[in-house]
Amino acid sequence: MSRILSKDTKPELLVRKFLFGNGFRYRIHDKKLPGKPDIVFPKKKIAVFIHGCFWHSHQNCKYAVSPKSNTEYWSKKISNNVTRDRKNTDELLEKGWKIITVWECELKRSVLNQTMTALIKSISL
Repeated sequence: MSRILSKDTKPELLVRKFLFGNGFRYRIHDKKLPGKPDIVFPKKKIAVFIHGCFWHSHQNCKYAVSPKSNTEYWSKKISNNVTRDRKNTDELLEKGWKIITVWECELKRSVLNQTMTALIKSISL
């Protein structure tokens, strides 16, 4: 697990490169905000989280499969991640921030254009 990245993951880099290429300027991993969002637009008060389907238990997703071995450990770990995500989201919403969550499965080739178009619309509003 020491090789699992928490920052600069492939999905995160994909979204950041796309946004930067379309003229958006942002901050990354703002430590002042709960949960250190992956991408932050401070002036618009928008926080973007890019979640891995497995690590954050994306509901009804084929990539969020429970491991067959050591199930107790993994279920507890993933459950803690979901609880922490909910707590951080609630804190940001209380502070008046808009939250956008991009799931790893939404960045697959078949739906990538739809996801990026929706992301740009959400940020531009």
